Amino acid sequence: MDILPDIDKALEIRSDVETRVETRRFGPFTFRLGVDGTTLALPYQRVLDAYERFNASPLSQVARQLEREVVASSIFGTNSIEGGTLTEEETQRVLELDPAQIQEEEQLRAVNLKTAYDVAQQAVTTPGWQLDVSFIQTVHAAITQRLIHAYNQPGVFRDNPKAIKTYVGNREHGGQYQPPQHGHDVETLMQALVNWHRKLVEREVPALIRAPLIHYYYELVHPFWDGNGRVGRVLEAALLQADGFQHAPFAMARYYLAHIDEYFTLFNRCRRNSEKSIATPHTPFVQFYLEGMRVSINRLHDRVNQIVNVLLFESQIRRWYDEKRLNSRQYTIVSQLLAASGPVPLTEMRRAPWYQALYLTLSDKTRQRDLHWLRELHLVAMDKQERLWPGFMSVE
Repeated sequence: MDILPDIDKALEIRSDVETRVETRRFGPFTFRLGVDGTTLALPYQRVLDAYERFNASPLSQVARQLEREVVASSIFGTNSIEGGTLTEEETQRVLELDPAQIQEEEQLRAVNLKTAYDVAQQAVTTPGWQLDVSFIQTVHAAITQRLIHAYNQPGVFRDNPKAIKTYVGNREHGGQYQPPQHGHDVETLMQALVNWHRKLVEREVPALIRAPLIHYYYELVHPFWDGNGRVGRVLEAALLQADGFQHAPFAMARYYLAHIDEYFTLFNRCRRNSEKSIATPHTPFVQFYLEGMRVSINRLHDRVNQIVNVLLFESQIRRWYDEKRLNSRQYTIVSQLLAASGPVPLTEMRRAPWYQALYLTLSDKTRQRDLHWLRELHLVAMDKQERLWPGFMSVE
């Protein structure tokens, strides 16, 4: 992982990482770091510390499950930002469907994002991979394939007819911005963007700084008719994955969704900072991004610990069942609580068909004795609302 400990040196504002582009119609466009290393030093280090703890956790034991959860959560988050209506649970179910079963556009949007994630992950693990225009177009094609739009063509840059103007943003999030409209300008700026990124890599600017800046400038160019936000977030995640970060890059989509107003507002704030010639105009967005990474990594760390606790708990109850410390009824009760998505009210459990079948010919005293024994062994916990939890959970 290409991480520099001296963040001030890495972010030193130098003329050789600034690129000014003269477009035909849009006018001059400048790519620059525009961040304050002193302000970002502490949040940057906090992300590295969080990732070091996360990377030291037993990831190998839970990698497959964590990956599946992160992908579903990320697709839900990035899709919801763009107006998607599927819940997280619905998103997970859609991703498990056979492609032939996909009929609704909302389902297709989710499946397309999964395809884009796969494209990005496969690309960045290829030795010598570098961000290029073709990759961006491939990601966009994956995201928007088969989606109906009046002008959008998958993988094709926008070239506005004279009568149709593209605007980005709204008054609630800091105002509207008119990105380049002419196709030649868009193509010129997208090539300049990837060239500028290569220059940042050559100057060893860390991926934790490069990724949000590429995201920011990509959105300023806004090169496609549809899907720009989704593409921008995939690009950002891909750059981090290429640098060795696991899971956390795609988890950022949920942070953006949770802070959606700040996310949109900061794009405009940084743009206006640049227009006002403020020395480090992009610091607020990168600072916001670093905090999001820290939060996302810590959340993943907690989830890894939770999954490992479940695995250990499952192993324990199976071992005790094999050793006959638990009878089949007790083992079934704990297994059902583990399979539940949350706490199970005692009254609800007693009405459940599977539970009634366990005690069909047995007395109420036996039912009470089984539950008492499970609580004595700390395999089942009951809270003040008489809801039952697996024993490893902390309840009040």
